[in-house]
Amino acid sequence: MKILAESAKYDVSCSSSGTVRRNTNGGLGNTVGGIGICHSFAEDGRCISLLKIMLTNNCMYDCAYCINRRSNDIPRATLSVSELVTLTIEFYRRNYIEGLFLSSGVLRNPDYTMERLVKVAKDLRSQYFNGYIHLKSIPGASRELVTEAGLYADRLSVNIEIPNEQSLKLLAPEKSFDSIFQPMKFIHQGILENGEERKKFRGAPRFVPAGQSTQMIVGATPETDQDILYLSSALYKRPTMRRVYYSGYVAVNSYDTRLPALQQPPLVRENRLYQADWLMRFYQFKVEEIVNDAFPNLDLDVDPKLSWALRHPEFFPVDINRADYEMLLRVPGIGVKSAKLIVMSRQYGALTSFQLKKIGVVMKKAQYFITCRELPIMSIQELKPEIVKNLLLTPKHKKGIFNQPELPFDPI
Repeated sequence: MKILAESAKYDVSCSSSGTVRRNTNGGLGNTVGGIGICHSFAEDGRCISLLKIMLTNNCMYDCAYCINRRSNDIPRATLSVSELVTLTIEFYRRNYIEGLFLSSGVLRNPDYTMERLVKVAKDLRSQYFNGYIHLKSIPGASRELVTEAGLYADRLSVNIEIPNEQSLKLLAPEKSFDSIFQPMKFIHQGILENGEERKKFRGAPRFVPAGQSTQMIVGATPETDQDILYLSSALYKRPTMRRVYYSGYVAVNSYDTRLPALQQPPLVRENRLYQADWLMRFYQFKVEEIVNDAFPNLDLDVDPKLSWALRHPEFFPVDINRADYEMLLRVPGIGVKSAKLIVMSRQYGALTSFQLKKIGVVMKKAQYFITCRELPIMSIQELKPEIVKNLLLTPKHKKGIFNQPELPFDPI
């Protein structure tokens, strides 16, 4: 178990949001509540514990970026289906976990491995396990197996890993985009067909109720942030794609000359990509507003919304008491929840900077981009974008009168 849990830690696409599978009489587990081993978070902020493990870390592929590649001399282990089912149920009975995140190396061939993953999920459900199950769909697996997996799993995911097919062929010549996107297409079609079926028959079993997700490695290949975000944007146009995860490249195989010699993972870049992803999903930004040919990479010094605002001073300052909801979302320091609260609160009277702080607006950022009744600070129009950026990056600025910590529910 130690070997397989260690091998699974590089897969970051571990999320349990988007599904509710409650316990039944005589059953085991549910997707709601508790403590655990691998912490994942639901949409409402609940922490959910998952057993995150691989069925096997033996793999027929020799991908340059993977610790479990065929040519690596590392300890190998494989669990049988019954061992993994027993382990999951016994961990739940001890209140260690609430669900399972299961991936695997490709053993023999994709269908052989996928069949074993499906068997684990099927046996757990047959023993009345109602906890969350996230399965990794194996690239190249048949449609029949992917469809069967969707009947037992809450979420399926297929990792793209490398965002460009030419780079994929260089680092993983045994894989192709076709083998990756084919099971993603099967999942997408299965969810849509199941939705139509459930409109006709309310008792029809649900197919992958939490949708699908994927993961891309950042920094292992020369793709720009523009390349990565355009691919993410295309994936999000499918309503069944819930999350795209970004994993900063970890140099686990530093001897391979095809890979960059990075001293540490590009964590700041990874964080900026998540923030840009958030803007596309919740802030009504289009990908070409965040990155374009003139700015193909995200600014590592400031978050992408602040970067956009500094590049477009003509939209500011925004009158807090008059601007519509869409424009409020574009003000640095104002998040989705605080924008909604502003729209509701100003119906009862004009808002002041003190009230904005109470609502949750990060005034350290917002003060240069807004006007309200008595705000004494000069806006970006008087100060110019370069000066505003320097002020926000200067440590002394943190002692300003409007400084307050950014709230976890309104980070941008």
